[in-house]
Parts: sequence; C-alpha cells; structure tokens
Amino acid sequence: MTDLALAKAEREIFAAYLCDDTSAELLAPIVVARGWSQDMIFKGGIAAAVRSLGAMPCPELLIIDISESTDPRADVQALADVCEEGTVVLTVGAVNDVALYRDLLNAGVHDYLVKPLAADLMQAAVTTAQDALRAPDEPEDTGPVGDGKKIVVMGVRGGIGCSSLAANLAWLRAGEKQTTALLDLDLYFGTAAMQFDLEPGRGLADALENPSRVDGLFLERAVVKPLENFSILCAEAPVGSMHQPSQGALEQLIDAMAENYHTVIVDLPRQTLAENAEILTVATDIILLTDYSLTSARDCIRLKAHIKNHAPRARLHIIANKVANGVTEVDIKDFENSIEHKISHKIPLDAKAFLAAAQQGTVVSESALSSKATAAFKEVSALFRDSTETTNNGARSWLGKLLGK
Repeated sequence: MTDLALAKAEREIFAAYLCDDTSAELLAPIVVARGWSQDMIFKGGIAAAVRSLGAMPCPELLIIDISESTDPRADVQALADVCEEGTVVLTVGAVNDVALYRDLLNAGVHDYLVKPLAADLMQAAVTTAQDALRAPDEPEDTGPVGDGKKIVVMGVRGGIGCSSLAANLAWLRAGEKQTTALLDLDLYFGTAAMQFDLEPGRGLADALENPSRVDGLFLERAVVKPLENFSILCAEAPVGSMHQPSQGALEQLIDAMAENYHTVIVDLPRQTLAENAEILTVATDIILLTDYSLTSARDCIRLKAHIKNHAPRARLHIIANKVANGVTEVDIKDFENSIEHKISHKIPLDAKAFLAAAQQGTVVSESALSSKATAAFKEVSALFRDSTETTNNGARSWLGKLLGK
C-alpha cells in the first residue's frame, strides 16, 4: 500500500462539528444509516473543528457549523490549513445569504445549508457529498460538457415573464463561452425562437416521439441557433396535434441534451408539471419566477412543496420579476415571510427596454446593455458560474485545490 493510500486508510470517513443539539439529533440517524460512528458528531462549530483537526488526521467528509462564526470566510480559510487534500466539506449556518453561499462554494466548500435543517435536504446533501469523495479518483471528463447545469425556469403564474428570463439567461450563458441549449416546453405557443426572430423546426416533436434517438448529431439538425454556441429546441405545433410525452421521455431528452451542452435551460410551463414530474428530478437548479401578489404567494408555497417532494437535491432560486418601485400588492417582507424563502434577485419593470428588444427581434440583454433589467439578468446568470468561471484566468481558488474541489 502506498503512503498516500495508507494515510487515507487511517482517516475517519466522517466527522461533524455542530453548534446546537437539534441539528445533531437530526444528523444522527442519517449517519447511523450509513454505518458511520455517531460518536464523530461533536459539539461546537468551525472554531472547535479547527482546534480538533489540528491534532488528529482529518476525516474525509466534514460537516461544519459556521452559525456562530463572526467571519465565516476567514474561518473557512483557517479550516483549510488543517484539512488534507481531497477532504469534502459541507457547511451549515443560520444566514440565508446568496453572496455568502457563492463565496463558500468558490472557496471550495461542497455545499451550504441554512438552518433550521430539514432531514430530507440534509440526507440529500450528505449523499452528494459522499459521491464527491469518489470524484478525485475518477478520470477527468474531457468531453464537451463542463459544469453540466440543468436549470428549470418556471413562473408561478402565466404572463409573469418566465420565457423572457429563460431566453436572457441562455443568451448570457452562451456569451460566457458556455455551450448552451434552451428547451421550450410550451409545445403550441412557445416563444423561444420568436424572441430571436427565428423559425422553429420539427426537432422537438421528433425528439419527444423518439427520445432514444437524441444524440449530438440529432440535436445539431434539430435545433436553431442565434449564436454558434447557443441552440434552441422548441416547437410551434398545431394546437392539439401532439401526444402527451411518454413516461420518462422528457427526462431522457434533458439528460441527452446535458451530454452535449454545458448548460441546459428548460422553459417549463407550470401546467406541464402535473403529468411530467420527472422534469424536476433531473434539475440541478430550479428558478421560480414570481411577483408580489397574493395569488403568487399562494402558488409559491404550493410549488415549493411540490419541488421539495420531487427534487430535494435541486437548488431553488425564487426571483421577483417586473418589480416597480414602491408598487406591490403584498409588502416584500410579508411576502418573503409567507413563502418562508428569501427573494434572491429582483428584475425591475422596464417596459421601454423590452419593447425595443421585441421590435429588434432579440432579447434585452443584447439590445439594452446598460438597462437595469440587463444588469439584473446578469446577476441571475452569475448564480450559475462555477469557480473556474469566476476566478482570474479560469484558475481554481487555493482552497478549492486543497479541498479537492
């Protein structure tokens, strides 16, 4: 056995450092079910972890509580000094902040969960962290797919701007040198091609009839392209002419597209969910687009519950659209309290910019570069950048290298 293999064999598989008993009690049965020692759940947060790990071999998987840290970013750097290469770190904390979440991921942390913790979400996070332990031993993917993001965009009600967000997000991702596909699942009244002044083909109809045929060559013939690295798969079928997709067909289609593109963005009409729940199960990220109305608050709550049941591993982003200063049906804080979720981004109402884009046959992100709406779309796009896109010259952060991310 090599020295590296021997050192790895001597390491514990898992350890957790948690600040509160409730989180420890929630984690215990998840740990026991995997055959790990419950004695490796320790009291104390990241400061206790740094002290302890400085005097013992670092476990392969760490669950670290940062809720009592006054400077989480600095404390994570201190943690890196006592971690061995290949360590996977899952953090939990009390602050629901997108900037902190992004900083932690860019630093090399595997995931960040916000308290109070839910058992199913913790179980899913531990599963994905456990899977990540095998990643350093697997051959590096040299194919065309990079981050493999599958982003489902859905409006909580009709006419809220879901298709516009999906198209702008796809345009921006393609502009960041990411091969991007936009899949419009409104089979009769989709606007994905129209927004770029293009005519859709029959590609989507053929793909749904024979999903097993979908490969790189099929997609190259089936899509329309506003840009060289931006493809759109959509339809404008005669009303009532298409059959309900067979069970698993949409899941198979999205997975096949993800094998050929860095990013797949799915424009999903909410009425499609009833018969096609598998769409959510393949998503890495789900965007719920809303406004500040009472109806939208109700439907956010219902859709959140549906997503939790069918896609517990997907990251959920709730975004407000068409936001006018000082004009809301429901107060913003009351809205967030009622849905029990923060609004991550707000896209301002900019009717003039959207009208000009429609007249030019393109999206706001291309026609109105200096508009507030474009700035908001860029902030949303930044949610899906990985560390190789956000660090200088594509280099990973030093902590990412140390933690094997």
